[in-house]
Amino acid sequence: MILASGSPRRREILEDLGISPIVRPADVDETPREGESPTELVERLACAKAEACAADLPAELAGQTVLAADTIVWREGGHALGKPANDDQARAMLEELSGATHHVSTGVCLLVRSGGREERVSFHETTDVRFRTLSAEEIGAYVRSGEPADKAGSYGIQGLGRLLVSGIEGDYYNVVGLPVTRTLCELDRVLERRGGDENITRILEGLR
Repeated sequence: MILASGSPRRREILEDLGISPIVRPADVDETPREGESPTELVERLACAKAEACAADLPAELAGQTVLAADTIVWREGGHALGKPANDDQARAMLEELSGATHHVSTGVCLLVRSGGREERVSFHETTDVRFRTLSAEEIGAYVRSGEPADKAGSYGIQGLGRLLVSGIEGDYYNVVGLPVTRTLCELDRVLERRGGDENITRILEGLR
């Protein structure tokens, strides 16, 4: 499998399942289109990344499954919260999220090109995350930890950021960066049309 993402969290999720992906990040223009919703944006970007990665594969990797994903943190009205440029931005984002519910959406695209044929599936998953009310001291301490620096929304639920969360509704791993169960189920369907994959089948059997 080719992982068209440099996210260490997505790689770790796959490796925990016994899948060792070849990491080949794809660089695409992530500018939202006019009127585009957060869920439309992440699914489109996932597809663009998969296509860019597949088009640049060397001959020895041709025919392998490309997995691409994109995650966004957003509030009602489509207001997106990206990665903070500095500590002040991180602090402002956490103040905005304090005591409120926000959404985390991940778009996923699975793409296989081989022998002039293409198999593709894309989807998005959204999880609602509730933050408890945070004090200025708690926000300051979390920002000083350095964890918000490379995280959309300025927090990582898999790290110290879990202490900010009072509850979630939906897939936890979607918040980390990859809705793993749905991704594997969709991957199983894509590969089944090509004869299946024993490793993916084994993983899914463990879930049933």
